[in-house]
Amino acid sequence: MSLPTVAESKPAPIRFRDAQIEMAHGAGGKASRRLVEGLFAPLLFGLSPGPLTDASQVSVNGTRVAVTTDSFVVKPLRFPGGSIGELAVNGTVNDLAVSAAKAEALVVTYILEAGLPTSVLEAEVRAMAKAAQDAGVRIVGGDTKVVEHGKADQMYITTTGIGHPLQGVALGSESVRPGDRILLSGPIGDHGITILLARGELDLEADLRSDTRSVFPLVEALVNAAGPGVRWMRDPTRGGVATSLNELARDGGLGIVLFEDQIPVRDEVRGACELLGLDPLHIANEGQFLAVVAPEYADAALNALCLIPGGERAQVIGEVREQPSGSVLVTTLYGGSRIIDMLVGDPLPRIC
Repeated sequence: MSLPTVAESKPAPIRFRDAQIEMAHGAGGKASRRLVEGLFAPLLFGLSPGPLTDASQVSVNGTRVAVTTDSFVVKPLRFPGGSIGELAVNGTVNDLAVSAAKAEALVVTYILEAGLPTSVLEAEVRAMAKAAQDAGVRIVGGDTKVVEHGKADQMYITTTGIGHPLQGVALGSESVRPGDRILLSGPIGDHGITILLARGELDLEADLRSDTRSVFPLVEALVNAAGPGVRWMRDPTRGGVATSLNELARDGGLGIVLFEDQIPVRDEVRGACELLGLDPLHIANEGQFLAVVAPEYADAALNALCLIPGGERAQVIGEVREQPSGSVLVTTLYGGSRIIDMLVGDPLPRIC
């Protein structure tokens, strides 16, 4: 997450009171937000932040550029459908894409554990190079550090990306209005459940692959078809769809209503979640995104997504309402409803 750009900063009190850092602080849910808002924002930015975003825009000699950064600590390094190297490129490209920016350049940092086989490193460098080529982004620099054996779980990767903003679209939770439609680009939960099964710690089998990919082609099609009506976008990685939409509801003071029967979830993901007591709406994704679109643009937006390879299962999954203010409500298949909160805790550590 990135913080909004500010022209001036004012002192803000530190509100983070947790005695120590836990795994949950990196899970993208309530604990993560508490850490960012209560500690990082007041000390680094001198203010209480507005809505968190996936990338920030800054002006460089009169030219607007978008910038974002992310770190990747996935375990295992390779999994069905992808690997940490590919993930590091796509994750950063996607943070720019859902901020309505096209990635142009990346820099990469490798934290390597002593004893890492060179063949493993080479495989991830090759995966990163191919992912960058596929996404149309250049890798222009980086850094490497090596730590003692047992201190880095083989490899961590950090990528920072810059891009140029797309024209004809202005995003922000403050632009979202009651009646707006919520679009989802495809099935949720594939990445998180794939990683969980790839660890081999559970006696479960499923024919699943991570959804890691660049979503920029889908975002570009959406903006071209419905640019003036696109209000907000987010890629629901850690914390899943539920956390992303809860942040939107809280930031905008509006209600989000989802229609459970419209949310695309593969049977394998749904079955694994039921066995493990998890909610697919909390599971991480690496190749899907959410968009809020004005109602008069919803049909054009959905048609545009469905025409792009990989967007065939895009759906309108809900709408924005005045109530329940600051909350996300899911209407169930059986006519009932339930409030779904941000992710609490960290049920699937080391997934991205």
